[in-house]
Amino acid sequence: MTQTTTHPLPEIPWTRPWQEILEALDVRRGEGLDNQEAKKRRKQYGHNRLRSAKSKSAWAILAEQFKSLLVILLAVAAVLSLVFGEWIEGIAILAVILINAVIGFVTELRAVRSMEALQHMGSVEAKVRRSDQVREIPAENIVPGDIVVLEGGDVVTADLRLIEASKLQADESTLTGESVPVDKQIKPVAEEAPLAERTSMVYKGTAVTRGSGEGVVVATGMDTELGHVSSLVEEAEEELTPLEKRLDQLGRRLVWITLIIAAAVAVAGILAGRDILLMIDTAIALAVATVPEGLPIVATIALARGMQRMARRNALINHLSAVEALGATDIICTDKTGTLTENQMTVVELALAEDTIQISGEGLDTTGHFSRNGDSLDPAEHGILYQMLQVGVLCNNAELHDGNADGKSQAIGEPLEVALLVAGAKAKIYRNELLENQPEVREVAFDPDTKMMATLHEEDGGYRIAVKGAPGPVLAASHQILTQDGERSLDDEDRKTWQERNEQMAEEGLRVVALATKAAETDDAEPYEGLTFLGLDGLLDPPREEVRPALEACQEAGIRVVMVTGDHPVTARKIARAVGLVQDQHVNVIHGRDFGHGDVLSEEDRQSVLQAPIFARVSPEQKLALIAIYQAAGHAVAMTGDGVNDAPALKKADIGVAMGRRGTQVAKEAADMVLQDDRFSSIVAAVEQGRVIFDNIRKFVLYLLSCNISEIAVISLASLVNAPLPIRPLQILFLNLVTDVFPALALGVGEGEAAIMKRPPRDPKEPILTRRHWIEMGGFSGLITAAVLGVLVLALVGLGMEQERAVTISFLTLAFAPLWHVFNMRDRGSRFLSNEVVRNRWVWGALVLCTGLLVAAVYMPGLNTLLKVKDPGLTGWGLVLGASLLPWLVGQIFRSWASEPHA
Repeated sequence: MTQTTTHPLPEIPWTRPWQEILEALDVRRGEGLDNQEAKKRRKQYGHNRLRSAKSKSAWAILAEQFKSLLVILLAVAAVLSLVFGEWIEGIAILAVILINAVIGFVTELRAVRSMEALQHMGSVEAKVRRSDQVREIPAENIVPGDIVVLEGGDVVTADLRLIEASKLQADESTLTGESVPVDKQIKPVAEEAPLAERTSMVYKGTAVTRGSGEGVVVATGMDTELGHVSSLVEEAEEELTPLEKRLDQLGRRLVWITLIIAAAVAVAGILAGRDILLMIDTAIALAVATVPEGLPIVATIALARGMQRMARRNALINHLSAVEALGATDIICTDKTGTLTENQMTVVELALAEDTIQISGEGLDTTGHFSRNGDSLDPAEHGILYQMLQVGVLCNNAELHDGNADGKSQAIGEPLEVALLVAGAKAKIYRNELLENQPEVREVAFDPDTKMMATLHEEDGGYRIAVKGAPGPVLAASHQILTQDGERSLDDEDRKTWQERNEQMAEEGLRVVALATKAAETDDAEPYEGLTFLGLDGLLDPPREEVRPALEACQEAGIRVVMVTGDHPVTARKIARAVGLVQDQHVNVIHGRDFGHGDVLSEEDRQSVLQAPIFARVSPEQKLALIAIYQAAGHAVAMTGDGVNDAPALKKADIGVAMGRRGTQVAKEAADMVLQDDRFSSIVAAVEQGRVIFDNIRKFVLYLLSCNISEIAVISLASLVNAPLPIRPLQILFLNLVTDVFPALALGVGEGEAAIMKRPPRDPKEPILTRRHWIEMGGFSGLITAAVLGVLVLALVGLGMEQERAVTISFLTLAFAPLWHVFNMRDRGSRFLSNEVVRNRWVWGALVLCTGLLVAAVYMPGLNTLLKVKDPGLTGWGLVLGASLLPWLVGQIFRSWASEPHA
């Protein structure tokens, strides 16, 4: 095949036969492009991606540091100082503004960049035919001329002219606004057809809701219809989580409260005869120091760090709001296959009319052996067995590539279909060889309603239909059964016997699929009538080893785990017992047909649903109803899903969890979280991190406010009694940069208490600070205030020190007390020397840094003059140490004596 170096995009491809489009793009249907040609075309057209939304620039982040009301207040203070001739103080305040901006800029920039990187980790894959093989490649590497294979649940990754379609439907609401899926076919349509009626095309960004097909790429990236639309749409506003909104509201309230208090302090000081400029500077500095302007920054950092930890545990967050909901989750509804089990299906047993055949080998190992009653047999010499294996290979959309030296192969497709290909390969039956002799004419895609799939093949001048599906529907569609003596009629008694065999295999923990076939004279024959039943395939999917300890962790954490599966009730119960979800072999399993849609349940039935640990044969619609019942009862629900029909349930759940390996792209985009490894333990790890993040933010807020309230309290009380101010304006600003910021940031990135998963879940409506936390905050602030004012009185009255030295001692006490106070942020009831705060290396780093800066404030020439501090001497340092340790000592006694705090 000759391929040129330039290929113009076909114009109005929906009007032309697909054969012309392939010719125009110089590609053959069965082969696709080769890698070298794909690279050339990628250079010509670029990567298949939309114009990226601009990330938040460093300049924008820096500019935001100067937009706060607090910075404006500081600027006013600086101007007033310069106007009144206080040049040093004015310049110092401007320096504080710059330093504060730099700290906020660096921390926020790193956090924002971390989250932006995480949001690009989950790349979309597409199945593409390259060099006569179907491969999964990143969607951004698709080029015009590529042949893309589509299945129900796929997100379309480029504009495609369809060349094959079987019951294909697409949801094009993202482009047309039409909510009803559109039927697709391969015939050309009129040139003037609007986008919603171009049935021979599927477009980038839309979703395949049903059926299967193939299409040739006619446009990528910004040349697609979605690209044209996106170029007209302005970038959406940045997402704010409910947690960040609550923090922002808290900060805004505190701004106005502290402004009122600061104004009152200034007026009281001026009326008492104090210097007007001093009181104005004090009031402004007080307002700046009291309001925790770092709340949004720390929230961003805490979220970013938590998301990084989740990503390391294979849980990618799609929506930041999910992080907060994770900490409150108290019910996890999990699928069975691939989540509680390995999702490495292996055909281990075949039930035929007169025989039961065992197959050895696991996973993708194609070197297994066939046996009957312990005796080996050659499948080629067993007619029924050989036909069953052929039908399983023909009625299939998976790909099995050549094996390595160890006999294991590489596969693309559904695990069940891959297992059928592996079973065929063990008998030397290969799909590509079968298709050479029995070319596939059409496919009737799997339908969730019929629970069957069929393919039609040319054979000996006629046609052969291969069918697989759930045992019940396949048996109902079968009129004959193949035996060693040939075909005979299949009656109701036979169907009852086969259903019993199905039940028996399910009780052994096998997933069962039925196989059937028939001959046809025309290619439009009805595939699901008059079938010849061949038998049952039993597939084993062993439970994951790590599930049992993960379930135990959930039980300790007060989280109920519920299995919600489309599988057989007996199989579901067996796997549930194997992983430790239930202990009783007769535990109640609610069948989908008994559950219905949940809208007409009696109160007794509703309570039964709320208490049941297993739901089997559940449809996607019933998942939706189940979530509604749980949420109406006040539960926060996490729901797993992988199919296109699971998308509504994933959206409705408080936490929608999609499977990264076996999940459809539609499910992944609808979910709040994507599990890259499909493991249940990853959900538990994500819940743990959700709890840690919320706890860290709560500790940060509690710590920062208790410190800031103590600052305003010491100034206010001193002003009311006309005593010397315990701390000067620039000293307040210095503390705002030193003792407030670094320890608070350290608390925000802690790794959490080891026992955090032994608590019950948090109430989703619980505020960041409960009544108990406000009481604690008042107590801690009172202790720090008492220590600072007490040491000031002792220094002035008891020891007769001069005022500047005494104020230095009170300033240092107010600086060091919060440093030790950080250890009071450990959980009540936790151990004195073994707790999350003590183990947090960032806390220790912050203490060392802050201590060094405070010592420099006393002894560094120039800085000590600016801050108006003097060497307190040995006695003074002793007073500082004793007084600053007092709040810590009382707080530790309180923490050790208090009961568990989780209310």
